[in-house]
Amino acid sequence: MEVKESNVETQAENVPNIQDEQSTAKKPMSFHLSFLALNLMVLIVSLDATALSVAIPVIAHELNGTTLEAFWASLSFLLAVAVFQPIYTTVSDVFGRTGPLYSTFVWFVAGSIILATANNMSVFIIGRILQGIGAGGLDVLNDIILVDMTTLKERPMYLGLFAIPMVGGSILGPIIGALFSEYAGWRWIGWINLPISAISFVLIAVFLRLKPVERTLIEKLRRLDWIGMILFGIGCTVFASPLSWAGTIYPWRSWQTLLPFLIGVFVLVVLLLYEIGKLGVGRPPLEPIFPTRIFKNSTASFTLIGSFFHGGVIYSGIIYLPLFFQAIYSQSPLQSAVSILPLCCTSVGFSVIAGVVVDIIRKYRWGITISWIFAAVGCGLIAILDRNSSLALRSSIQVIIGIGSGPLFSILLLPIQASVANVDDSGIAVGILVSFRLFGGLVALAVCSMVFSEVFMHQIARLGPLPDAVRSLKDVKEAIGFIPTLRSLELDPMIMSGIVEGYRKSIIAVFLMLAGFAAAGFLSSLLVKDISIESDELGRQQLVDEKKT
Repeated sequence: MEVKESNVETQAENVPNIQDEQSTAKKPMSFHLSFLALNLMVLIVSLDATALSVAIPVIAHELNGTTLEAFWASLSFLLAVAVFQPIYTTVSDVFGRTGPLYSTFVWFVAGSIILATANNMSVFIIGRILQGIGAGGLDVLNDIILVDMTTLKERPMYLGLFAIPMVGGSILGPIIGALFSEYAGWRWIGWINLPISAISFVLIAVFLRLKPVERTLIEKLRRLDWIGMILFGIGCTVFASPLSWAGTIYPWRSWQTLLPFLIGVFVLVVLLLYEIGKLGVGRPPLEPIFPTRIFKNSTASFTLIGSFFHGGVIYSGIIYLPLFFQAIYSQSPLQSAVSILPLCCTSVGFSVIAGVVVDIIRKYRWGITISWIFAAVGCGLIAILDRNSSLALRSSIQVIIGIGSGPLFSILLLPIQASVANVDDSGIAVGILVSFRLFGGLVALAVCSMVFSEVFMHQIARLGPLPDAVRSLKDVKEAIGFIPTLRSLELDPMIMSGIVEGYRKSIIAVFLMLAGFAAAGFLSSLLVKDISIESDELGRQQLVDEKKT
């Protein structure tokens, strides 16, 4: 590793300053419009993922959905994203980026239309799955294509800019979701994706020109890791599914929970053995879905672990924080969306700041470690909030979480790119990192569902017999869908206080678990090294030079 770093630094010293100017200031118009299209891709995925965070209780109530179905509305989306991100990564590496990118728009728009027209939770979840297939590609390919378009040396600045639509969508998403669910109808959360997707698609079709992969169709098909993609899809789905119903529909020790969980673990282990050529069946794949060369570098491996925990913290936190404000402070979806603005705004600001600072000081390790400390402390401090907590306290805790979680969106991408031996592996390395982030979100959200259900059942059981108006809460599957009804209930103050306290302790248990995720991320950051980012190389799928064509 030391040899690689010294070589990179020596090469960087010999590169004339004029090359730096050409890589930044003299970008062609096609680059800037393509970058705009990528930002729109980031925006629509971020908007779609967060707009539903405040609207899910309303949707579940209107469509007569259970708590399990409400959780699956989020889980199914993340599951589809997690399964298809590695597939899109490896397919785009073999076939080129453009074809897979076009297909993502088709899936995402189709899912948005089905979601917007759903008349029951089953159809709604189908729409979310199709959206997840498309969003998985949109989310991972925008990062990969940015890597194709830029050098590692100039990338921190663009990653900082990327954080604006990413976290900006997290700000606007809950507000848009709340406005639509309260005034225009939640179905507009699906319809709004269509015009934004159309603008991004047109910009990409007209201006994004990447160098093609020069192989025949037969050669490309042979290079795909078909077995690996199938094993990952089955293993990921079977592994995650029982986590959503454990403790609610079936006990943790029941065969309905343990059998699929163990099968999922077994399939993922088989995938690992197959990818490294230790399965003893045939030859290793030419283009494995998870190339072992990416994981051989310790910095890359621990960065991927950190990305897993980051996904768990950010995706679960953005779901449960609005629910906390709705259940504990009797806020409407719109009010809860406004209440989480301190978190979202801080995340945006510090994502951009982190990218700019790394661009100036040329180091990233310190930022990763400090960010994890803030994230862990912030998630843990949620436990001190109660019904009487001041607005200042609620906002301050969110600011701490935002300072921690925001920078990780941009700077976690740098160490894994700096650690690859071949610049052509930068794209697939970023794709794997984004996949780990989403898989962490998937696993954490499933575990959060279990934690919430276990604590809520215990808290409600302590209240004894309940009035008819809230008797359905004895069934934990009804807890999330019941939240909008809490604001209009007229109950004995003691009973109402007990119910709200049940929600409070259940969601606090979730955030304490997320604090543990952040602490694990902090430990992983201690093993990440500062590798030089002074590389001016571009990969084989770089933008076509218009002056030479």
